[in-house]
Amino acid sequence: MNVAQDLSFVALLQNASALVQLIMGLLLAVSFLSWYYIFRKMFVIRREMGLNDEFEKDFWSGSDLNALYQSAASARHSSGGLERIFEAGFREFLKLKRQAGQEARAVMEGTRRAMRATFQRENDRLERHLAFLATAGSVSPYVGLFGTVWGIMNAFRGLANVQQATIAHVAPGIAEALIATAMGLFAAIPAVVAYNHFAHRIDRISSRFESFMEEFTNILQRQASA
Repeated sequence: MNVAQDLSFVALLQNASALVQLIMGLLLAVSFLSWYYIFRKMFVIRREMGLNDEFEKDFWSGSDLNALYQSAASARHSSGGLERIFEAGFREFLKLKRQAGQEARAVMEGTRRAMRATFQRENDRLERHLAFLATAGSVSPYVGLFGTVWGIMNAFRGLANVQQATIAHVAPGIAEALIATAMGLFAAIPAVVAYNHFAHRIDRISSRFESFMEEFTNILQRQASA
């Protein structure tokens, strides 16, 4: 086998030590899982924003709140976060309004708590798997670096039994070790970019939720005081 064949990518993977191969396999699995979560989160956020746009359009078009509530309650499992917040708040508002002796202040406090609880659940749903992307982005380079250090250490240990050391003796070991670093970066960079992008999008959606809750609270406040 010539030098070019010895330094081919497949040959380096096959001839790497067991620990380096294990690290490469781990990084490859992390990379595949990261891309799975990236595409999944991309579709989830895109769908969420579309559903929220559609609901806000219906809400501010002057539709009857009771009709919107009935629609939201019947489509609870396929609606967006904004519609679920509306449904939870209006359901609590109607329940408290029916109770005799309830003051407007108590009604609104209960309504806000119901919307805030749903808001938190929706945020948790949108942020699901972001922690994995953050962990993959921060840890993968160090895992790859560990594989590189181990591979280089083995390459230089192999020189102990060689009378005359040349670059040809250590080149395969160093090359296979550097592949671990490259794979660590390959797994980390998309995860970090995706995490920052999705975190920003989710922050914008959360701000939209909070703005809607304030505006909806003002509408219900007028009805509670009437």
